[in-house]
Amino acid sequence: MGLALALLIAVTVILVLFVVFNGQTVQISLVFTDVDAPLVLALLIAAVLGALIASLAGAVMRARRRNR
Repeated sequence: MGLALALLIAVTVILVLFVVFNGQTVQISLVFTDVDAPLVLALLIAAVLGALIASLAGAVMRARRRNR
């Protein structure tokens, strides 16, 4: 439990530092339009979506193991 907490804190600190040092505005191409947004926002959205996908994949794997 302590190792997991330390790893979570380390990843969070690295992510925050990465976001702070990338503050410029970028153009994001969506399916039907282009949007100018701060790189910080794009990085945070990507991080949240990545965490969501990882948690969903973990839930699917646990459900598969339970059903066997």
